[in-house]
Amino acid sequence: MEISHIIVLAVIQGLTEFLPISSSAHLVFIPQLLGWQDQGLAFDVAVHVGTLTAILWYFRQDLRPLLHAWWQSCLTRELTAESRLVWGVILGTIPVALIGLILSVLDLDEALRSTVIIATTTIIFGLLLGYADKTGLRARSEYQLTGWDVLFIGLAQAIAVIPGVSRSGITMTAALLLGLNRTAAARFSFLLSIPIIVLAGGMETIKLAKQADQLVWLDMGLGVLFSAISAYLCIRLFMGLLERMGMMPFVIYRLFLGVFLLVWIGF
Repeated sequence: MEISHIIVLAVIQGLTEFLPISSSAHLVFIPQLLGWQDQGLAFDVAVHVGTLTAILWYFRQDLRPLLHAWWQSCLTRELTAESRLVWGVILGTIPVALIGLILSVLDLDEALRSTVIIATTTIIFGLLLGYADKTGLRARSEYQLTGWDVLFIGLAQAIAVIPGVSRSGITMTAALLLGLNRTAAARFSFLLSIPIIVLAGGMETIKLAKQADQLVWLDMGLGVLFSAISAYLCIRLFMGLLERMGMMPFVIYRLFLGVFLLVWIGF
């Protein structure tokens, strides 16, 4: 890959992974739009490692007490607010993990990557995000989620296997509909991303195992670096401005993007 392509795609992945605008959609249509060669599975794994690094670093002060509380709950069978949150992340991961496994076994991943599907889901779920942001009560934190709340968010997250839906977008939408405030919705969505990125990256790494001698390690290293930096900066900026600006800028962006894609393919 050319250096310019690596930087652009890595930065796009970093910026879009945690914003409610669908990173998978951007990684599918931007190379097509610019006439670039497909970046390949190895590069996708690399940029996901970068975004995982960013989210782990962002939550570095939160993860240790959360994991400690979770481990204590395993030993004592007594739940605290912190341990419930970790169990919630685990429960919320199960639906999308099962759906992702089924799609992988049936080899349906590529069938869902059409531009029409991406454009349609970008518009529909963008409008739903706007509705949730306008009507949500925004009165609860992520520590007040019940088991049924988490299951609802987890089932919503499973829909994000379809490109254009946006994993972060649909989980924030579900959380807002349940009455979480914007910051809490974003924090829970980001925490949910950790096991998902680990699982998805693990499955893709297994596929790459037979190609280890063919990998371009410099390309992958640069992908990790630039996606990690851009993702971390994006998270910091997003969390700092979220309560003031709300979700409407992302809703508007999604509508314009969806319409643009439909016009582009002559739909």
